[in-house]
Amino acid sequence: MHIKIAVLASGAGSNFKALVSGDTAPGIVDILLTDNEEAGALKLAAELGVEARYMYPGKYRTRFGIREEELWAEYLLGRGVELVCLAGLMRIIKGPLLDAFPGKIMNIHPSLLPSFPGLDAQGQAFNYGVKVAGCTVHYVDGGTDTGPIILQEPVQVLDSDTRDSLAARILKREHEIYSMAVKAHCRGRAVYSKVVR
Repeated sequence: MHIKIAVLASGAGSNFKALVSGDTAPGIVDILLTDNEEAGALKLAAELGVEARYMYPGKYRTRFGIREEELWAEYLLGRGVELVCLAGLMRIIKGPLLDAFPGKIMNIHPSLLPSFPGLDAQGQAFNYGVKVAGCTVHYVDGGTDTGPIILQEPVQVLDSDTRDSLAARILKREHEIYSMAVKAHCRGRAVYSKVVR
C-alpha cells in the first residue's frame, strides 16, 4: 500500500525530480504544489508524469497568508497525502500546514544543521571558512530549520572551491539523501521524535 507524498517547491525542482526518481517505497510522489506559476518544477512534473498545480500563497513574500495556508492544507488532506516534502519552497510554514501534518513535513537544507540555518546556507558556510559543509534532511517544526534531524551528509570544502562549486556539490548530495530519508519515514524507521537506526 502506497503512502502519498506531496512535494512543495518554488523553483527549478531538482530535489523534486530526485524524489520522483529515487527509491522512496512505499512512499510515492502523488502531487507537486508550487507557489510560483513560472517554477521550473512545473515543467519537470509534466516530463515525469506527476500531477502538478499552482496555488496562490497569499500576499506575503516569505510566508503564507493564514487563509491561503489553510487552503493548501485542506487540498492536501483531501487528496489523502500523508507526507509533505519541501523542496526549495521559499516560504516559512508556521500554522495550518503544521497543524494538518504534525511530524509529517520534511525539508532538505544545504548545511549541517544546526550550523548555518536560513537563506544561502552554502554561502554562509563558504564565507565562514569551514572545512566541511554538507546537507541535512529534517522534520519541520515552528522554527527556522530547527526540527529533528533525520539524516546528514558531509561535503568536504576544497581549496579550489567557490561558493557556487561548493553549492553544486552539496546539491548533488541532497539528491542522494532526500529519498533515503523519505524512505526511512515511510517504512517507520524515522518518526518526528526520534530516528531509528
